[in-house]
Amino acid sequence: MTRKAKRSALCWLGLSPLLIVVLFPYATMLSTALKRKDEIFQFETTWLPDSLYFGNFIELFANRGFGRALLNSLYISFGATLVSLAVALPAAYALSRLRVPGKGTFRTYLLVTQLISPIVLIVGLFRLFAYLGMINDLNALVFAHSAFYMAFAVWMLQSYFDTIPKDLEEAAWMDGASRLKSFRRVFLPLCLPGIAVTSLFTFVNSWNEYAMSLTILREGSLQTAPVKIAFLTGTLYETEWNIIMAATLVATVPVAIVFASIQSYLIRGLSLGGVK
Repeated sequence: MTRKAKRSALCWLGLSPLLIVVLFPYATMLSTALKRKDEIFQFETTWLPDSLYFGNFIELFANRGFGRALLNSLYISFGATLVSLAVALPAAYALSRLRVPGKGTFRTYLLVTQLISPIVLIVGLFRLFAYLGMINDLNALVFAHSAFYMAFAVWMLQSYFDTIPKDLEEAAWMDGASRLKSFRRVFLPLCLPGIAVTSLFTFVNSWNEYAMSLTILREGSLQTAPVKIAFLTGTLYETEWNIIMAATLVATVPVAIVFASIQSYLIRGLSLGGVK
C-alpha cells in the first residue's frame, strides 16, 4: 500500500464515526419505508425487511398527493433561488467594486436582518398577500422566500467578490471590454463557486420552510412537501410511520440531487478560475 493510500485509509477511519452518525437517519428512513405496517411494530425489530415492499411509495404518490407537493416545493425553491440571485448578484457586485456611501452600515443592516425570524412577520405577510389577492398562489411564496433570503445572498456574495483581485477586470478594461462584458467574461466565471454555494443555501432554506407555506397556501393541492409531511403525522388515530418515512426519504432526494450537481459545478468553477 502506498503512502497516499495509507493516508486516505486513515482519514476514512477517522471520519467513520461521523459518517455513521450522518448516515444513521437515512438508514432508518430507508429501512422503515421498505417495510409493511405490521412489520414495523413487531417486538423484535430488524434493520432489513423480510421482503422489499414498495407499497408505501405507491400509496404516497397515488393516494396522498405527495407528488404534487414535491412539484410545488420545487417550483417555489427554484423560483426563490433565481429571484434572489437576480437581485443579489448586481447588488453584491456594486458593494464590492463601486464606491457606495454607507457601505459598512448597509452590510451591518443586511446581517441584522438575518436575526429576524420569518414567523414574526407572518401576520403582516398574510395581510399583504390577501390585499394583493395572492393567497393560495405559489408565486407569493416565491417572492416571500426570495425577500427573506436575499439579504443573506447579498452578504455572502459580496464577501466572496472581495476575494477576487480587481487586476483581472482592469486588464479586461484595458483590452477594450466594457464593465458588463468584463463582468460576464472574466468576473462571473471566477464567482461560480460562491454563486453555487449561495444558491445551495437559498434552495435548502426555501425547501425546508414551513410556517409561511402553511399560512399562505390554504388549499391541499398547493401544499409544499414539509407541510404535507407534517399533515401525514396526524392521520386518524395512528401514526403511519411507514408512510411518513417514505415521504421524508423522497423529500431528501431533490436536495441531494441539487447538492451533487452543484458540487460538480463548484469544481468546474474553480478550474475555470484557476486557468483563465
